[in-house]
Amino acid sequence: MERVPILKIGDILLVSIQLDMSDQTAIQLQDDLAERIVATGCHGVIIDITALDIVDSFVGRMLSTIASISKVLDAETVVVGMRPAVAITLVELGLSLNGIRTALNVERGMELIAAARADEHDFVSDDEPDAETTASS
Repeated sequence: MERVPILKIGDILLVSIQLDMSDQTAIQLQDDLAERIVATGCHGVIIDITALDIVDSFVGRMLSTIASISKVLDAETVVVGMRPAVAITLVELGLSLNGIRTALNVERGMELIAAARADEHDFVSDDEPDAETTASS
């Protein structure tokens, strides 16, 4: 059985799907990716589907499941390189890909993840009291 390679680039895991996804390969990818997120502590996952000509309902659901698993493990998921025909097929199948952000290419996907992490950091910082506020209390 073929496995989809998962590369670590800084704080991001990059999955570049270069083969037609069988159901077994998709399930193995889910398991491998969850293990790599935990092992590396990465906070972002980019799934590059540029090479996919066709996405069926199972692969569409698998992408959504991967995004859900990643979110639970504190990692943001971005799917990049979606071809127009793939987007049309997903819409026709009624798949909304909840929890998945999309970008045109890997570079933009990395920017989305960086922006999401910055927003999250700002949100946490806003909830914490300032040293000045704490000292004057």
